[in-house]
Formats: sequence, structure tokens, C-alpha cells
Amino acid sequence: MRANDLSLYFFGRCLVCDRMSIQFAYDIHQTWEANCQRGPQFAEPCPVVPETPMKSFLGLPVRSRIGIAAGLLPNSRWILPYAERGFDILTYKTVRSAAHPCYPLPNWVFVEESSPPDGPVFVTTTLPRDPAQISSAVCFGMPSFSPEYWRDDVRRTRAGLQPGQLLIVSVVATPHETSSIYEIADDFARCAAWATEAGAHVIEANLSCPNVASAEGSLYQDASASRTVVDRIRKAVGGTPVLLKIGTFGTPDSLRTFLRTMNGLADGVTLVNCIRRPILHRDGRPAFGPKFRTAGVLGRAIHEPSVSVVRAVRECIESDDLSLSIAAVGGTSTVRDFADFFAAEADAVLCGSAPMYRPNLAIEAKHAHPEW
Repeated sequence: MRANDLSLYFFGRCLVCDRMSIQFAYDIHQTWEANCQRGPQFAEPCPVVPETPMKSFLGLPVRSRIGIAAGLLPNSRWILPYAERGFDILTYKTVRSAAHPCYPLPNWVFVEESSPPDGPVFVTTTLPRDPAQISSAVCFGMPSFSPEYWRDDVRRTRAGLQPGQLLIVSVVATPHETSSIYEIADDFARCAAWATEAGAHVIEANLSCPNVASAEGSLYQDASASRTVVDRIRKAVGGTPVLLKIGTFGTPDSLRTFLRTMNGLADGVTLVNCIRRPILHRDGRPAFGPKFRTAGVLGRAIHEPSVSVVRAVRECIESDDLSLSIAAVGGTSTVRDFADFFAAEADAVLCGSAPMYRPNLAIEAKHAHPEW
């Protein structure tokens, strides 16, 4: 078997890439736990990362304003190899105050665009020749290792980073059916305090997950409840910067209300956290089972809508004189995609799925735009 054939079989199984084999750092056919244990698999050694002048994000020094959002980096085995490849703002995947299992496979599928902007997307095993055009969908359920594990691992991760690199730790509550908003807020705050003690430079409160059916997945839709949560987090972490991970809003007024309500408590927002759409096989079967007919779409299909959301948020911040920064996320898989977000006045740009198949994207961006 040729090397390219082996790579395609092991990392992509039956995926066809139009005469091109793509080696994926994350094996979508293996469990989340197996991927966490194994770490990313790269086709080539790390190229030389260009030196770039220091910048600032959230008042902290950074070598670049380029990074990776919560999702692809579940532990130090993943974060440190991507830090070596020039991603300087690295988000530790969302953690909880108790161990929480991952949903059964499949958790990650590749999809083809259909009926944009909110119609279904369809599972595919044939990928575009240009990996920058890949779209995918995920449904993990925000799994988490135990606090004993992740608190030690956050310390390990922080110690392994270089000057000018930031560690964001994303946290979420784990409510019960009868949990009050105050109990949810306390759970968020508990995780945030632990993450800060372990060495997080920045805390990200994950108020938005399109792939859970419980209260923690849509908190951002309730500005008052979100303020209760963020107030508790702020008291727990003191002066540590706090980002709020949010999704799309139904109306411009609801977006503006949320931003105004968070101003003065949070330091910024991370958006967009996927875009929810139906994820189907061509015969109509839900890709992630009947409970999750809709789930979060990533990659090329969501880039333009995500840029539009970032632009709208910046307009609100400027018009209302709010003190909030923007960490932009959504379909960033080329240097041009970074440029789109920076042109929309994002303060930082975090990749979601693209580093899975374009691990040297930060290096490419730094060569083209050292000012980022």
C-alpha cells in the first residue's frame, strides 16, 4: 500500500478527496477519548514559525492575534503541538465541574452545502480538492474529563507555552433538571475559579452550545440569566479577563440587549459558536440520530454569515460605546478568511475546524501578515 493510500485509509477511511489525500489531525472514526489520548497526527514536521512583533489582546501581550477556538484542543497533548505551529491564542476545550461523557459516534462528519443559509446540509464522503472549502458538522455534547485531571493538565499546558501565547480555558455548568439559575451560575463560577487557579490567562464562559438539550446550551438567549452567571464568574476570577462564547441571535434588538447587559462585567465575546442547521444523510436520516436532527455546522459554509455577525456586533459596540472585545470564529481556513474578520474589526481570530486539516495555517498567515 502506498503512503498516501495508508494516510487516506487511516485518517479518512473511505473519504475521497478528488485525487488528493488529506491527512487529518483528528480521526473522526475514533472516539473522542481515543483522540484525546493519541494527540494530533501531522503529515510533516513543524515548519519554522516566523518571528512577529508583539501585540495585545484583552490587555495581555501576544505574539499574534491568531488562535484556535474551543473544540479541537481537549488537553495539553493537543494544545502544545498547535502552539509550536504558531497559533498563539489557544482555547482549552470546554471543561466541567464533574466528568461528563461524550456522545456516541459519530461526533464529526463532513457535509455538503445545500439550501443556504439555514436549510439542511448533507453528509458526504467526497471532499473538495481544496481543503479550505471543507464544511463539517459536530455533535460531541461538551464532554469533559474530571476536574482532577483537567486542573493538573491546565497547569501542564500553561507551563509549556511560550512568551506571547495565551491560554483560554472554556468552562460550562452541568445543571440538573431542577437546577436554578443561581445554582447554574455557581457551577460556572466554580469551574472558572479552578481554571484561573490552574493558570488560565483568560476564562471563556461557554453560554452557547448547539448540541446539548439542557439549559447550559442556550443561556446566551436570556440576557438576564446570562448576567447572573457572568456576575458570579467575575466575582470568582477577579481581574482575569472573561470572554463569553455565544451564537447567533434572532433579532438585532436581542443582540444589542445582550451586549449592553454584559458590558462592564465581561471583557469580550467569542462568536460565532457554529451555526445550527439540519444535518442529514441524503435519504433524510439525521446524521447524529433523531435526538439531534439539527447540530452545529463549521467550516466554509458558515464563514460569510459569521463575518456578518461580527460586523453587526462591532457596530453595536461602537454605537453604544461598549467596552467589549471580539474574538471572531467561523470558517477561517485561508489567509483571506482572517482578513475578512480583521476587516470587520475583530480583535482576534480563532480557527475552529480548519487546523484539523490545515495545521500550518497560522504560519501561512504570519508570513503574509506579521501585523496580525
